[in-house]
Amino acid sequence: MKKVLLLILVSVLSSVMLFGCKKNDAASADTLIVGTNPEFPPFEYIEQGNIVGFDVDLMNEVSKIIGKKVVFKNMAFDSLLIAMQTGKINCIISGMTATDERRQHVNFSMPYFVSKQAVIVPDGSDIQKFEDLKGKKIGVVIGYTGDMVVTDMYKDTSSITRYEATGQAIMALSAKKVDATVLDMEPAKEYVANNEGLKVLDTALAEEEYSIALPKDNTALLDEINKALQTMKENGTYDKIYSKYFDK
Repeated sequence: MKKVLLLILVSVLSSVMLFGCKKNDAASADTLIVGTNPEFPPFEYIEQGNIVGFDVDLMNEVSKIIGKKVVFKNMAFDSLLIAMQTGKINCIISGMTATDERRQHVNFSMPYFVSKQAVIVPDGSDIQKFEDLKGKKIGVVIGYTGDMVVTDMYKDTSSITRYEATGQAIMALSAKKVDATVLDMEPAKEYVANNEGLKVLDTALAEEEYSIALPKDNTALLDEINKALQTMKENGTYDKIYSKYFDK
């Protein structure tokens, strides 16, 4: 999912080098402050005022294994890396794709989920596959992988509208302001299930791996989280959490 523009990241890192980096402002030795953007069901979303979802359950179990409490911070997606670089959060779990560009500036845990990009269209649309997006009005969410994929493929042939939130992109599609929206497969299915008149095409593109992001200088926490994820996969805990959200 979610590729933050490299320009934004470079700007953030420049500021950090200029003014210094505050370490763990909101954290203590026994607490993990975890940043997330709960607009990405079923990975993270709001339910009865609480942040819930696959990523949340996964991180709760990780923190239990490594012996720490966990506090989730609701943030805009494009502010997550800034918050981590300035020490306001310890790590990020938010359906974040482990890209080569990001690896230059942050550490990533072992992958915990593999996803693909999906196309959402209204019922009756003449768009049947990714190639049909040429010449169409396409909605994407700023910084998401769909934004990057669509820009690479159709910046010269299609009209691309970028939205700040997933819900806005879906509303625009329902209102026929765009012809299609490109989004990660699992959230796409969730939004379609809750918005009548939309469907996910039987096509996919751009396989990607989600990982937990951590500061470059905290390799000890990286090792702890990787060991916890491996333990969860070996003892069946990961499969149990996965089944709760995806085996339906």
